[in-house]
Amino acid sequence: MKLSTKEIMEIIPHRSPFLLVDQIEELEPGVKAVGKKCVSYNEPYFVGHFPKEPVMPGALIIEALAQVGCVICLSMEKHRGKTAYFGGINRARFRHKVVPGDVLTLEVELIKCKGPVGIAMAKATNGENLVYAEAEITFMIG
Repeated sequence: MKLSTKEIMEIIPHRSPFLLVDQIEELEPGVKAVGKKCVSYNEPYFVGHFPKEPVMPGALIIEALAQVGCVICLSMEKHRGKTAYFGGINRARFRHKVVPGDVLTLEVELIKCKGPVGIAMAKATNGENLVYAEAEITFMIG
């Protein structure tokens, strides 16, 4: 299943400038998803991070991964209309800087879910071998 930006906004509450996922290329609700983020020089955070060498903040890469995770959970009928909140970020690693022109492939897989709490493994890549960041994300649905 593929989703456009408009369809993503029908599932999760994020909006510009904080919507950090441009499209979903693959989706298995409650299981896994693969999204895309096209990093543009016009992103508002590049004004101050860093003016002479724009680099996407690592926290926003993790946030983009979390938004793909939100799509996985909130696309399930039992969670429609709810909000997913961060519960924790474990084993986060940043391997390469993300700069304007990069296209992030955001891969997220739910590995455990009990009640409103879940854990997902997340990875941002260039779609091939280069891993920009990875983390284990814990969330709560409310």
